Amino acid sequence: MANNTKTGCHRRIIELNGYHDNGRPNIDKLANMKHLYSLAAKIDLLNRQIGRHVIWLVLIAVLISAANAVTRKFFNLSSNALLELQWVLFAAIFLLSAPYALQTNTHVRIDILTNRLSARARVWIELFGTLLFLLPMTILLAVLSWPVFVSAFQSGEASSNAGGLLLWPARLLVPLGFSLLSLQGISQAIKCLRFLKGQGADPTVSTQAIAPEIALADAILQHRDNAATKAL
Repeated sequence: MANNTKTGCHRRIIELNGYHDNGRPNIDKLANMKHLYSLAAKIDLLNRQIGRHVIWLVLIAVLISAANAVTRKFFNLSSNALLELQWVLFAAIFLLSAPYALQTNTHVRIDILTNRLSARARVWIELFGTLLFLLPMTILLAVLSWPVFVSAFQSGEASSNAGGLLLWPARLLVPLGFSLLSLQGISQAIKCLRFLKGQGADPTVSTQAIAPEIALADAILQHRDNAATKAL
């Protein structure tokens, strides 16, 4: 009985990894996983392109802010539309670049405990966190914010400030941003599964190059720690 149980478990593990118990590839399962990997790659490409273009909104927001400050200071002129455009751009930067930050693992993490765990344990935590917390939240916010945008668009809702902007573009950023974040969450979950199957890189490791100033700060701290250790 015990032997039969072990054999059944062994066969199930082999099938989950995409192979029959005779050692031949399970074409259907491998094909399905290939489709999932392709989907993750397409989602990553979409959010990567959006993130890299959204970066330029930072420069535009800075120029608008500077121009508005100069005209107000020297010409006693100001524009509510320009003031409101700044926070709309800030919202766009934050909401549309969040998926790219998640993809490259440059978002804020609380790694006090997970740094002590193995790579597989971290990826399991990442997978469960994505499925149980990230995706339910982002999908719910995208669904709930969509009627708000539709209402603002249909009514032509505008700012209460004189010369202010229409509000529907800002309202649209919320469901759009959280929809893109939901897609990236799906991609991250797929990459977690791929890593756990031994077929991909660790998705919890940052893929973004370390900025020179951060690398310099790390080197200074490391040198200080080494000097303190030698002094002891």
